[in-house]
Order: sequence, then structure tokens, then C-alpha cells
Amino acid sequence: MVKKLFIETLGCAMNVRDSEHMIAELNREEPYLLTKDAKEADLILINTCSVREKPVNKLFSEIGQFVKHKKKSAKIGVCGCTASHLGEEIFKRAPEVNFVLGARNVSKIREAISKEKFLDVNINYDESAYAFGEFRQNPHKAYINISIGCDKKCAFCIVPHTRGEEISVPHELILSEAERAAKSGAKEIFLLGQNVNNYGRRLSNGKKGEFNFSQLLTQISKINEVKRIRFTSPHPLHMDDEFLEVFASNPKICKSMHMPLQSGSTAILKTMRRGYTKEWFLERAQKLRRMSPDVAISTDIIVAFPGESEKDFADTMEIMEEVRFEQIFSFKYSARPLTTAAQMTNMVDDKTASARLKILQDKHAAILDEMTPNYKDKIFEVYFEELRENGMIAGRTSQNFTVCAEESEKLLGEIKNVKITRPQRLILYGQVV
Repeated sequence: MVKKLFIETLGCAMNVRDSEHMIAELNREEPYLLTKDAKEADLILINTCSVREKPVNKLFSEIGQFVKHKKKSAKIGVCGCTASHLGEEIFKRAPEVNFVLGARNVSKIREAISKEKFLDVNINYDESAYAFGEFRQNPHKAYINISIGCDKKCAFCIVPHTRGEEISVPHELILSEAERAAKSGAKEIFLLGQNVNNYGRRLSNGKKGEFNFSQLLTQISKINEVKRIRFTSPHPLHMDDEFLEVFASNPKICKSMHMPLQSGSTAILKTMRRGYTKEWFLERAQKLRRMSPDVAISTDIIVAFPGESEKDFADTMEIMEEVRFEQIFSFKYSARPLTTAAQMTNMVDDKTASARLKILQDKHAAILDEMTPNYKDKIFEVYFEELRENGMIAGRTSQNFTVCAEESEKLLGEIKNVKITRPQRLILYGQVV
């Protein structure tokens, strides 16, 4: 009988790709049928995130629910960043877990399920040149890892402690994977890494790569079947003129740029160890807008980082007004183990933090309310990639705006012009023209 697999993926796009890799590896030896019902699964995987405290707390309550309702013979595995971070402690807190597999040990999933108890959370393990099997949950979009790990030492971030040092994937593997995905129908290639525009800095042999990120983008764009290229996350520090020029001039590169600000205060940025100033970020964003007038810029912002004063917060609000981000991901500071910020004593109280977050989010909502009506009657090229309820299909513009239209599922995997008839804050509704 075919075994059934339930997999819950928490966190970022890199975790989504890691889940796809694990599914592909499992299917090398025996077929697994994906199920959305954990009760009928033979294998339950939780692919975890540890960037903030909430997903970590959620993990153990999730395990408890799975244990209560799972088949007696079903195995439970905890994978990803929280696995890397907590390791053997997961067995102590949840003895029903059968294996713990770190974010740098994805290729060992078949070994993990073959043992009664298995633990591997080695963050120095190098999978950068490993040839994973083929599996994609969305046939129209191909996620491709171009690097693993992170060399940045941001004071708030646990990722270097869960994904290890930064190593670039050899460009031949990336190009080969992109070609295979494109030939199988994926018109959009989505490149993944903690600092994608630092690509090529170091290969697993310690040498510098032949291509930098700008050159890699150019090479991928030469694949005829590739129509769109996206990537996340670039680092503001590495947004040099060459990168901005390639981004603006190459028509296959989607005009959606994620620029993680984190704070608009130069003093806080220094404490965060971000490596750039308020002025650098603003100059890069303004230059990007000039070079690519139709670009949409998204960002990450942490409010109430330790020591953040009212003036520091005002600097962040000033950047919000100057750049006018099309999308923000904003959070109150969350202390993470193993990070230097967690040891700081000048924490901002929760009441102040909550108030600042609301001010920030209200400001962004007001910006969107000013922007959104301008999309009425505008025509966007939309790549349709998923079905929605009530006879709708959805896709994304080059700027990463979600667009819904009442159309046949035959348009899935197609790029069509859509005229926006009803713009809303998070979704634009339109008609194919």
C-alpha cells in the first residue's frame, strides 16, 4: 500500500523548498501520497521556523495534537530551524517524536525514518552540491536554493545558529535545475537564500564562485522557457549599482524588490549590526525607484528593538513616508536564544512596543489606501498559478500584487493582460483583456 505523508511547513520560502526536497527524497525509495489529514498519515513532518518565539511555542502544542490523533504506527519528525536550535531537547519535551532533523540535514530524511530514534542537527553539514530529487508543489513556479546558511551576525537573528555559515550552490547546479523546471512547465523561477545578492562569495571548497548574483540572474534569463525571475531576500548592504542596473534593465526579472529595512534609525541599525545606515538605505531605495519606476518595494521592520527611543522610531516612520513601501512585514522585537540582542538590558516595554507597532501598521494602511485606487483601470501582466473559490483564478503581477479574475482553470500557467476593475488593499480584481 502507498504510504501517506502529512507535512506542516512553518516559516519562509526556504522552508517550503526544504519540504519539497524532503518529499522528493522520500519518494526516491517508495511512493508517498500527500494528505491534508494527519490522522490518516503514516509519516507526520513538522518543518519548523525559529525566527520568532511564537512558532517555537506552537510546535509543542502541535506535537501534542498529532500524538493524540495519529495512527498508532505513524512516525513524527521535527525538521527545520527549531530542530537545529533545540536538538535533543525536543525528545525530552516530546518523547513521542521519532526523529529530529536540522535545517542543514534535509538530505538525510530517508535515514531518519529508518531508525527508531534519529538526531542530526549539524549546522556545518554541507548540502550545497547535493542533487536532490525532483518535486514541486506548484508546477507553475520553481523555488531554487542558490545558497545555504548566513554569514551575517545581526544581533536579533538566530538563523546563523540554525543554518550555519553561508555557502553558495555551484552555478551549474542552479542553471541545470532552472532548465529542468522551465522545460517541465514552470515559467517562473524563484531564487532563495538568506542574502541572495551576496551569491558567489564562497563555495563549499572555500573558493569564490565564478558568477556574482547579477551575473547569475543574467544567465538564468537566457533560458528561453523562463519568463519570470524572482528572488528573496537581498540584503541592502549588497545592493550595488551593477545589481540595480541588472534588476531594472532585464525584462525577465520581476519588478518586485524586498529590501529588509529592520529599522530607520542609524543608531539602531548599528546596534543591530546591519552594516548600513539610514541614509544608505534611503539612497538605494530612491535610486531603485528612479531606475525602475514601476517597481514595488517590500520590507521587514522590527519595532521596539532594545534601546529604541522615540527619535529612533520616528526615523523609521520617516523612511516609511519617504519610500512608501507597497508591502511591509512588521513585528515587535522578539528575543531569540543565542543572539546578542537577547542579552541586552535596555528592553522596550511591551505596552510601548504594541503602541509603536500599531502606529507603524496604521501608517502603512493609510499609504496603501492612497496607492490602491490608482490601480483602477490599469492593465497588468498576470501569471495565473492557482485556483480560488467561486470560479476565480489567481496570479501575480510582476510587482507581486495578487490579482483575481473570473476565468477558466485553462489559464493556469499562462501570462495574460488583466484590466483592474476593483482594486483592494491586498487583492486586485480584474478582467482578462
